[in-house]
Amino acid sequence: MIQPFDDNYFMKQALNEANLAFDKDEIPIGAVIVHDFKVIARAHNLTETLNDVTAHAEMQAFTAGADFLGGKYLKECTLYVTLEPCVMCTGASYWTQIMRVVYGAKDERPRQQSIDKQYLFHPKTEVVGGVLADDCRDLLKLFFEEKRG
Repeated sequence: MIQPFDDNYFMKQALNEANLAFDKDEIPIGAVIVHDFKVIARAHNLTETLNDVTAHAEMQAFTAGADFLGGKYLKECTLYVTLEPCVMCTGASYWTQIMRVVYGAKDERPRQQSIDKQYLFHPKTEVVGGVLADDCRDLLKLFFEEKRG
């Protein structure tokens, strides 16, 4: 049976990336960028590996996607990411002019909830949340439970 190419399918690809981050002892957030139903970029958090606070999964994916397309704009692309983007990644998505952002789990930290990020996305960007949210949240929860002992 052929797997349909829908938001769940591509979020599973992002979850695969999050699991790679988990295995590297990075916060397990993964991202993929899709263009014409094809994954053109895969990334996961590398903040510990690179000693770089900006090495979020989304930032890595934006760079890889732009490189693949040969230009800085991702106007006809969709970003799938396992956790709602932070303010930095939301702002970066604005500059890429990405068509869609689809995230899994909502970032429930009080500081993140107090910020209305919707206005930080490009006006033409469609934002969809909650895709495979339980799977995305469970992986993060497991990571932090193991960290905290």
